[in-house]
Order: sequence, then structure tokens, then C-alpha cells
Amino acid sequence: MRHISRYRAIALALIRHGFGFVVEEIGFAPFLSLPRRRFPEPEQKAPKTVGERIRLVLQELGPAFVKLGQIASTRPDLLPEEIIGELEKLQDRVPPFSFQEVCGIVRDELGDEWHNLFQRLEELPLAAASIGQVHRAVLRSGENVAVKVQRPNIAGVIETDLEILQDLAALAEHRLEWAKAYKIRDMVDEFSKALRAELDYTIEYRNAEKMANQFGSDPAVYVPKVFFEYSTKKVLTMEYIEGVKLNDPVKLRQDGYNTKRIAERLARAIFQQIFHNGFFHGDPHPGNVFALPGDVIAFIDFGMVGRLNPEMKYHFSSLVIALMRKSSDGVIKSILRMGIVPDDVNMAALRDDVEQLREKYYGVPLSRISLGEAVNDLFRTAFRHSIRIPADLTVLGKTLLTVEGVVEKLDPDFSIFDIAEPFGRQLLKERLHPKHVAESLWKRVNDFGEILIDLPKQMKEAAIWIKRGKWRIEMAVPELDLILRKLDRVGNRLSFSIVLLAFSIIMAGVVIASSLGRQSTLLWRIPVIEIGFGMATLMFLWLLFSIIRSGRF
Repeated sequence: MRHISRYRAIALALIRHGFGFVVEEIGFAPFLSLPRRRFPEPEQKAPKTVGERIRLVLQELGPAFVKLGQIASTRPDLLPEEIIGELEKLQDRVPPFSFQEVCGIVRDELGDEWHNLFQRLEELPLAAASIGQVHRAVLRSGENVAVKVQRPNIAGVIETDLEILQDLAALAEHRLEWAKAYKIRDMVDEFSKALRAELDYTIEYRNAEKMANQFGSDPAVYVPKVFFEYSTKKVLTMEYIEGVKLNDPVKLRQDGYNTKRIAERLARAIFQQIFHNGFFHGDPHPGNVFALPGDVIAFIDFGMVGRLNPEMKYHFSSLVIALMRKSSDGVIKSILRMGIVPDDVNMAALRDDVEQLREKYYGVPLSRISLGEAVNDLFRTAFRHSIRIPADLTVLGKTLLTVEGVVEKLDPDFSIFDIAEPFGRQLLKERLHPKHVAESLWKRVNDFGEILIDLPKQMKEAAIWIKRGKWRIEMAVPELDLILRKLDRVGNRLSFSIVLLAFSIIMAGVVIASSLGRQSTLLWRIPVIEIGFGMATLMFLWLLFSIIRSGRF
């Protein structure tokens, strides 16, 4: 009830853009007293695509929804390609907030008036976005800085919207089959986590510090300095970078920059971040990368980064190597190891899709293959088979695609595989190095040892559960009825064979007894031995016939 007006605004935005059926199926129409005339007729067809209408809804609903849409655009494993394409068009541009509000936030966060902290703080912002805006300033020490200030009350607005989205997602999964199939709640939780991280500027300056440590000894890459004493959760102060953005190759050439060298250095820096350090810039678009004198490249804006733990890095390197070798089996193994695979995945269909991708790139020189496009093709294949890929890996796919686009503009003849291949070979050498093999083997031995140590405790716990009658086993076996019928037939034949054997033993005993006693084998004038022999022969022939007819000896 606290957010009833916001619920209503969301419902009306959905209705306006052709998603009234969602509002009705969730059951919000009566609760929000929405007028029936606003709902489009069922037979009406909207001229826009689903992706376009989703984008319009997000734009209308404001900053939180726009940011969530932008984050979602990096997840081709969760959303269809046509929706991803529309989400990529979302623009994070909003009017700037007033300079008085900027001064008030700086004072509240840094504990003093801005003129006591800075020699100058420019009134007009360099850029304004949904979460914050950036102002140029000069410290008392004379250093030029860029001060990012968070938009007033934006955290509360975003938290409200995220709370509503989580409620709506839970309700949708409860009432709508398609929402349950897409695991809407998990998606909202994942995107919310990423958005909350952007609201905390302390995370961004730690990312910048970590990135600077990676390239501390590399003169070709520069990361601006962070001024921690002038930074908080809502204010971030970093060294101001004066250079040429990479989105202007014409100006770069006019100013005497070597665009070929810049392209190579950018690609090499990104692959070093990915493969060597497992920590990389998640949004290296041309506006976030500058060229400095001497063809040095400088990164800014570390709000979105990707992290690859050793296991993820191992699997991704396996994927790159499999792509370079055009190995379908290697690609499938890498996808399965990287993602969360549903129990009912159709391996035959997955193999067919991977084979089609292989045909797409078969015979094409590596210099003409887009690594980012190939990786995103694989993630889209994973989406079709409901395989969930870790978020950092999908950010990686987006990063590769972005870098390739920048590099292509700087040097159309440049092949990113020329840079990727040495990294792939180096990773392969490291993987086969005796030290690495020994460490991997030792880790497996340790894991197995821990399992053995925990086994008695787990068995004791299982025994307690069984004793209390709380042990429950659920088992699903395909074609169970057919298996049971076959088992029943086998049991019948086994029983028949035992009866035949018992009858034969009895008859053998009768024959031996009559021979030793030299007595007649007639019982009540009936030739027992002859009749028994005949019955045993018939039973044996029937058993043999049944086995031959089944086709299995």
C-alpha cells in the first residue's frame, strides 16, 4: 500500500504499450481500479515489436528501469536476441540536477563546504546520467579532478522500484507459466544486485584501484588516480583525463595518433585483463577509453566490471581454444561446464545447434571472425536450451563485442584473433605445465579426502532421518512400465526354470530309487517315470522356444 501510486504508474505504462494482458493475468486491474476502456481489445495488433514496446515501457518508468534494461542487454543467455537488440538502444540521459543540490551533497558527504575542499568546482556538469553527474574541479593542491555526484534521493527511488519489481516477479511466477519458465525472480534478483552495486561509489573506486595495480608497470596503459579522501558512497573524485576519446578516429589521426598502435594496445590490454588477471572493464565503449600522448590508452568509469574466478577463466579459455580449433565437442563441453544445465536438456538438439554454428564459421579465416560475435552466438544457443551462463561471462561477451567494434573503426584491417591467439596458446601451455597438472590433481585428491572425512557424519545424519521416518526418496524413471513388464517376464521365466529344475531332480530321484530297490515304477498302475520324462521334455522345449522367440540368449 505504501507504493500504490507507483504500482498504478507501472500498470498504466504496461497497458499503454500493449501489455495489458499481463496486468490482467497477474490480477492487478481490480486492485488498482484501472478503467477497462484503457485495455486494448484482444484482436488489436500493436504495430511495434515486443522488444520495442518493452523498451518504451522502461523509458517511461524512469532511471531504475532504464538501468535494469541496460544491464539486461548484456544477458543474451537470458533474453531473446530481438529483445536484447532493443534494450541496447536505451539511452541513460536525463536533465542535470541543480548546482545547489550538488553543493549540498558534497557538503553532507565530505563534511565541509565545497570551496574549502576545492579551488574550483564547475557549475555545468560534463555529463549527466540517471544515477549521477560529473563536474570538473581543481583540488586545493592544484590537481585537476572529475567529481561524480549521485543524484539526490535516487537510491530511495531505485530501492522502491526494485522492491516493486521483486514483488511483481514473485506474483508473475505464481500465476504465469511463461514467467516461471523464464525464472523472472532470479533475473530480477541478479539485475538488482548489479544496480545496487552501481549506487555505491566506494565499489567503483576500489575497482579503479585494482585496475591500476594491474597496469602499474605497463607504460602503454593508464588508469586515473582515485582521491580516496574526497570519495564516499555518493561522491567519487578521480584524476581528470585530458585526451581524445576513441570514438573520434578522424581527430585522433589529425592530432598525430597512430590508430593502428592504439587498436593493438586496447585489444592487448583487454585480453590481459581477462586471461591473466580475471578482472576486466565491463563497459569499454569509445566514450570510456581515451588516447593520451605517446599512443597511451586510458580507461575511465569502472562502475561495471567483470570477474572471472580461476574455474571460469579455465572454462572460457577452453571455449576460446575450441573455437580456434573449430571443435564442436570442445565447445559443447565448455558450455556445459560454464553454465547451469537443466535436467531435461536435449543434448542432440544442442549438438545440432553447435554444429550449425560450426558450419557458419567453417572455412572462414580467423582474421574475418568476430570473437565477440561467436561468443554471443554461443550464449544465444545456451538461451535456447535454458542453460544459464554466469553473469560475468555474459559481460565478457559484451566486452569483447564492444572492443572489436572500437578496434575495427581504428584499424579496419586489424584482427583481434591475432592478439587472442598468443593468449590462448599461453593458457594452453600453462594448463599442461607439470606444476599446474600437479596442483589440479592435488586439489582433486583434497576434495575427495574431504568427502571421505564427511561421509561418516553424513551417513549418521541419514540414519537419524531414516529412524525418524523422515527419509523420502523420489525417483523418476522414463518408460518405467515397460521396464517393469520386462522384469516381470524375466521373473516368470526364472520361476519356470526353477520349477523345471525341481521337477527334474524329483524325477531323477524316483528313477534312482526304483533302480536301487528293483521295484516297479508304476504308481496306481500309472507309468510315473515315462510321464514325468515327457512333461520335463515339454517344459524344456517351451522354455527354449520362449528364449529363442525373445531374440536374447
